[in-house]
Amino acid sequence: MKWKKSFQLASVYVGTIVGAGFATGREIVEFFSQYGLYGLIGIIIAGLCFIWFGVKIMLLAIRLEAKSFHQLNLYMFGPYITPIINVIMFIMLLGVSAVMLSGSGSVFEEQLLLPKQLGVFVTIFLTLIVLTIGTSGLVLVNSFVVPVLITFCLMLAYLSFQLPEFWPNVMFAERFTFGVISSGFAYAAFNISLATAVLVPAANEIGDEKVVKWGGILGGAALTIILIASHVTLVQLPGVTNYHIPMAVMMETLAPIVYLIYIFIIYGEIFTSVIGNVYGLERFIRKGTSGGSLVIATCILAVAYCISIVDYSTLLSTLYPLFGYISLAFLLILVIK
Repeated sequence: MKWKKSFQLASVYVGTIVGAGFATGREIVEFFSQYGLYGLIGIIIAGLCFIWFGVKIMLLAIRLEAKSFHQLNLYMFGPYITPIINVIMFIMLLGVSAVMLSGSGSVFEEQLLLPKQLGVFVTIFLTLIVLTIGTSGLVLVNSFVVPVLITFCLMLAYLSFQLPEFWPNVMFAERFTFGVISSGFAYAAFNISLATAVLVPAANEIGDEKVVKWGGILGGAALTIILIASHVTLVQLPGVTNYHIPMAVMMETLAPIVYLIYIFIIYGEIFTSVIGNVYGLERFIRKGTSGGSLVIATCILAVAYCISIVDYSTLLSTLYPLFGYISLAFLLILVIK
């Protein structure tokens, strides 16, 4: 039973991080694949951070009996700085939710040839339904979608390995820069700080240190495997930086028979990340207001929708690196504590 809970927690961890940018491949290109071979160095750094910091955050949540990331921040930053940190994290979660919504619209528009706004509104509607179910709904969706996504990523990596130019493409490397190292830390910091909104209440609800420790290890290891598999696939695509959804392009090229299924898996991952972010925001806001959960979630999604009108790639390439370097301070304080 404990192992089952660890796997479920690992699925929630992966599902919260693997969102619009990760599943589409755009986020991986932005932080790693543009560096060619050196991108693997950044991925290893990010993977180790996912395991170590993920475990530490959840253990802290249990020991502090923290039910939201606000209580964790209060311990880490103190009563005077915490309100500022909470505002920054709130803005980041809201910004990423907007990127996710925009990404869901891009999937409908570019891959399914349907109106972008239809994709956005469908995502909002489904998110509100799952949120009314509660944490069990989040676990249920992630427990199905995450294993399927990992399977598809590994399959794409295997098919890429069969390409005649596989090794020359993987071994291709731009000139080594400090950006390779900083990207690994920034990517991990950005995603871990956002995942805190979900990991803290989830760990508190489980309340078993051994379960959350293995959940963090399994989740971090799974994220590393997906990153490596996606990276070796994406470097096979000429002009990879020019595509909004490069992983879908590779799937259409290498395995067109399951292309449509993969599109729905990408959408499923975008969907789970929207749920995770809005769930964390709703839990945070609810402590300071008397409004109902559904009303709060609707307001959050309404604001995120307004931001999501901006182009998906523009939002991602602007907000994600910015949020990543801001989040480095979060990891630094966590190390000190």
